[in-house]
Amino acid sequence: MATWSARHPWRGLAVWLAFVVLSLGVGIAMGTHSATVDDHRTGEAGRAETMAAEGHLDHEPVEQVLISARSGPLDRAAADAAARDITARMHKLPEVKRVAPAVRSADGGTLRVAVTLHGSDADADDHVAPLAVQTAAAQRSHPTLRMEETGSPSISVGVDTQRGDDLALSEAITLPITLLTLLAVFGSAVMVAVPLLLALTSIAAAVGLSMIASHVVPDVGVGMNIIILIGMAVGVDYTLFYLKREREERARSGGRIGPEALVELAAATSGRAIVVSGFAVVVSTATLYLATDVIFSSLATCTIVVVLAAVLSSLTALPALLVKTARRAERRAARREAKGRRQRPAKGDVEAGRIWTALLRPASKHPLITLCVSVLLMLGLSAPALGMELRVLNKDSHSREIPALQAYDRLTAAYPELRIEHQVVVQAPADKADQVAGALRQLERRTEQDPLYAKNVKPTVRVSADRRTSAIYLAVPHTLSSPEALTSLDRLRHDYLPSTVGTVAGAQFAVTGEVPHDTDYLAHQNEKLPLVVGMLLLLTFLLTALVFRSVVLGLIGVVLNLLSAAAAFGLVVVFFQHGLASTLFGFDPAATSAIGSRVPLFLFVILFGLSMDYQVFVVSRIREAALNGVPTREAVLQGTVTSAKVVTSAAVVMVTVFASFTLLHLAEMKQIGFSLAVAVLLDAFVIRVLILPAALTLLGRAAWWPSRGMRRAQEREPAAAHSPVSALTSL
Repeated sequence: MATWSARHPWRGLAVWLAFVVLSLGVGIAMGTHSATVDDHRTGEAGRAETMAAEGHLDHEPVEQVLISARSGPLDRAAADAAARDITARMHKLPEVKRVAPAVRSADGGTLRVAVTLHGSDADADDHVAPLAVQTAAAQRSHPTLRMEETGSPSISVGVDTQRGDDLALSEAITLPITLLTLLAVFGSAVMVAVPLLLALTSIAAAVGLSMIASHVVPDVGVGMNIIILIGMAVGVDYTLFYLKREREERARSGGRIGPEALVELAAATSGRAIVVSGFAVVVSTATLYLATDVIFSSLATCTIVVVLAAVLSSLTALPALLVKTARRAERRAARREAKGRRQRPAKGDVEAGRIWTALLRPASKHPLITLCVSVLLMLGLSAPALGMELRVLNKDSHSREIPALQAYDRLTAAYPELRIEHQVVVQAPADKADQVAGALRQLERRTEQDPLYAKNVKPTVRVSADRRTSAIYLAVPHTLSSPEALTSLDRLRHDYLPSTVGTVAGAQFAVTGEVPHDTDYLAHQNEKLPLVVGMLLLLTFLLTALVFRSVVLGLIGVVLNLLSAAAAFGLVVVFFQHGLASTLFGFDPAATSAIGSRVPLFLFVILFGLSMDYQVFVVSRIREAALNGVPTREAVLQGTVTSAKVVTSAAVVMVTVFASFTLLHLAEMKQIGFSLAVAVLLDAFVIRVLILPAALTLLGRAAWWPSRGMRRAQEREPAAAHSPVSALTSL
């Protein structure tokens, strides 16, 4: 494919641009299918939501309008007038189902008006805007008071808005820094434009493809973040690998072969490595589907489509662009020669750089010591991961820059009983309705005597029209992530319900709500984790062993990737769970109290895929030299040095892209960006420069077992020149 594109550059570019336009056009025409509430149902909480939906007792979306004084005590008369005003305004809206009477807080300093919306929670986000307009109008009519609106719908809208702003910020940061990095590597604006252009068009194609794929795997709202995060990283990464080899072969050939042949050589070496690397990322990421979770499935889909787009661009547009830029350079050189100017020799990094030779000297001269010290360093960084605390990040961890969350904090401070609500759903035959009602009254009495539940708050009970389904709502005055909240749920599920509702013959019951949903989601992840990790390790081993025809290299690849991931886990625990990120970088403490439950699994899978970039590229260069008869020790040094500059450049770009996500507000994206950035740094500068060369040097020929071709190559004299160019030009 690359050879065809090189020989027909305009056609190659046309094919790629047509693919991008078609993908984006079809995606926009089809639109994005977003995940619904049903897609997120998990465990007992999901079962309770299904039972409630069958009885038409779905959770009703509620917005709270909070009325308080801007300073000093609350003027009761003014507050009552404001409550009447907002009640009248809300009653007129078609989105509003009912408006409850105003409720004063225990200290008398706050008044709240609960507004129930029509429809379900999934539809509520679209209904918030008219309510916000009326709240703002009421605020203007009562300037001496503070009137603000909060609730799950308005918080959801605020989070989505902030995510969009974060996306624009990450783009504004990533693109200029990537541009400067590439300029430092190539020193040419034309050569800088090539990887940047391919990365951006790959992202555009992936956006369209992700829209199409969302009709099979629903989108959860963070697809664009992931596409940009991974797309910029691998898009520039793959282009750098290709460009590095093409420039190297051009310098080595000394102008004896044309641009098309140079691109063909690059395709046969680095191009093959890119395809293998992209396939490795796709295969490793696909293991996320085994988690049977809509969020992981959506993340996996977005990652896969952007990686495939980046690989395809490297096989179509990139060879064509390289040929066109090479021909342009040849014409410029011819004009300079015609004017009598001397032609500057091409630089190809053929000779080992002094810096990288020095960095590799410990692994080459003292491999055992280097290996032991480096592994101990990585294990030391990994140690804090043993104390990792996972938590489903919720309202407690969102940025407080969102106005609805600021109002939420004031609401729950004034009305603690609104912090948590456990919804108990019971299904039983209609003739058992009276027994169920009696059991629920008994449950109510049990919780009234328990200090974990809200006092002086009568639980709400709802019964379906056919009397087969009942629901009771129990208030808990503790924060979502508190131990008390978890204890109240555990006591309800395993003590109170079995001894009350559980005694009714034929009755089925389940508990849902924010705390039950988070608890069941985390349990579901922990259940699927061994399957995903086990399959990932197996696939990584098999893929590496097949690509390099070496069982030993397959095992080394798995161990090195585990070291890299473990060290990243340890650092993310220190910086986020232990709060060092708040101290050093001023991160929001709400985002640094625990590790998001999805972070480790997503990080583990993506890291294994991205680590294959460096593994495939570096080991391919080492294997290429070894196949030419170079002894393993020398081949390790030669292959690592020749790939060092591009690996470093790619790592800098990746780290820049990933690190920019630490500036976002979403706690999970902060943690994912940080952990990926430090993992790439460790992988590029510790794993590939110290541990991998030291291990291969110590193993010698055993590193290639059981490859017979490598054994025969190592037994013969090394070739005169260790490059495909030497074979081509000798014909």
